[in-house]
Amino acid sequence: MKTERPYRFIISGGGTGGHIYPAIAIANEIKSRFSDAQILFVGAKGKMEMKKVPEAGYKIIGLWISGFQRRISIDNLYFPFKVLFSYVAANRIIKRFKPHAVIGVGGYASGPIMLAARGKKIPSMIQEQNSYAGLTNKRLGKKVEKICVAYEHMDRYFPQNKIVITGNPVRKDIQHVEKKREQALKHYNLKSGKKTILVLGGSLGARTINNSIIKHLQQIIDVDVQLIWQTGKFYFEEMTSKAKELYLDNIRILEFIKEMDLAYAAADVVISRAGALSISELCLVGKPVIFVPSPNVAEDHQTKNAKALIEKNAAVLVKDVVAEGKLVDEVLVLLKDEKRQAELIQNIKQLAKPNATEDIVNELMTIIK
Repeated sequence: MKTERPYRFIISGGGTGGHIYPAIAIANEIKSRFSDAQILFVGAKGKMEMKKVPEAGYKIIGLWISGFQRRISIDNLYFPFKVLFSYVAANRIIKRFKPHAVIGVGGYASGPIMLAARGKKIPSMIQEQNSYAGLTNKRLGKKVEKICVAYEHMDRYFPQNKIVITGNPVRKDIQHVEKKREQALKHYNLKSGKKTILVLGGSLGARTINNSIIKHLQQIIDVDVQLIWQTGKFYFEEMTSKAKELYLDNIRILEFIKEMDLAYAAADVVISRAGALSISELCLVGKPVIFVPSPNVAEDHQTKNAKALIEKNAAVLVKDVVAEGKLVDEVLVLLKDEKRQAELIQNIKQLAKPNATEDIVNELMTIIK
């Protein structure tokens, strides 16, 4: 029997950019194929998806839900009530919206809506961005039809027969950045004859990475290397204040980088946290990268993400705990080693999944037909 149009989809999850941006990319791909499709997002009240999703042009409903705190907290007393309340609300949403399928992208906001969908026999799938599956997705894995993943060996967490390796959705403009190098250097007012380091700590910033750079900034200046340094909004004023006495002709200190394609294009080596989305982008960009995984994430999943690349000799790992002493030395050594750079570039490019978003939507369409 043919499914009636227009298609209606619910996309649920959030909490971090690593969940939200893939969700929006999936929605955009659906819309590009089916312009009349109706898409509803379901997130958690007070979380960043409540702002980011409407900015992308989609409607979102927020549930009164949060994660269970691993430490002793009064919030945990509310947890059972939040789960029950959100499950009732999710059932109401499903009944009203009548989706053809529901997609969960991880984060506790996706739990109630996915369970409500399965209770009503609505086709469902999840997209797991990390090499270490999140708690919500692990619990939902047995209940959904398809599980789209970005890493191998995910049968440790999910039924093998449901897994499809698609990769993570990434922004389109970062493909073929090598063609934009001259434009990028001009944009940042940098010189083409000098090596350039790109430092990324996320939109909020990474304390350890920032401290590692500021502590050894004079060392970077002394070897005549260029630097594009995204501090994040929490650390921008502190870092610019500490650097103001130095000769910053080759240094670009930025709170946030909007033109990520140009930042990647200008870089010879990248320093980054190891979030799933960052890794997927860096595989596509194909630059030598040093990962400094954040230790402040659930189940230390960034370290696990990075190690999946280290095992394939596709990146360098510097642990957060030793970064202030080792990171700058490591990046300057790598900048001089052309052979090692070429090796890393070749290996990381092999892990790229440029068609991830299209493949995820292809899988979505198989479960509703």
